[in-house]
Amino acid sequence: MNEDLSLMMAASRGRPKDLAKRQAILDAAKHLFLTHGFTGTSMDAVASEAGVSKLTVYNHFSDKETLFTAAIEAKCVSQMPVIMFNLEPGMPVADILQKIGEAFLNMIYQEDSLNLVRLISAVGAQDRTMANLFYEAGPMRTRTEMVRLLKRACDLNQLRVPNPERASEVFFGMLLGGCTHIQIILGCSTPPSPKEIAAHVEEVVRVFMRAYGA
Repeated sequence: MNEDLSLMMAASRGRPKDLAKRQAILDAAKHLFLTHGFTGTSMDAVASEAGVSKLTVYNHFSDKETLFTAAIEAKCVSQMPVIMFNLEPGMPVADILQKIGEAFLNMIYQEDSLNLVRLISAVGAQDRTMANLFYEAGPMRTRTEMVRLLKRACDLNQLRVPNPERASEVFFGMLLGGCTHIQIILGCSTPPSPKEIAAHVEEVVRVFMRAYGA
């Protein structure tokens, strides 16, 4: 039995998971993935960076793929929790879209988010595992929740959306502002301020509601 498998089996019999150590592992993983990429980051390196044992890492995350996915999901959930996409009767969907738009842009324009996208763009062709895991844990999760929101808004007669998947693409496409996002990724432009983001999202929501409002 190899060492990693032995550690994983021992982890299942270990002490209850410690949230502080889990966060330290996630923080260490995010830093190392950004610095060395997915292939260049080992579970041993994560343990050393986090100041915990390799057993502790496996006690929280069964393998490197799970750890990478969890690091991306933790980032997204902290900025855009699932509850943000909930729409209850009497809640204007335009208000929800405004909150989602601002949270989305404020998240993707944070320096660590920009660096991660730049890294994945640079190594994606050679490291498809990292690219696929990132997409599934980040953009795909956000898109799935947005589609759910749009369907709910249709059920409540606030929107008329024949194709929620396509409408979701339209919404986020307008948020990214055509060439604006590419310019920021390339370093040709600086990210907008929170005030500028709010104004841009307001315009996007206005156009979106004009197109899909019931």
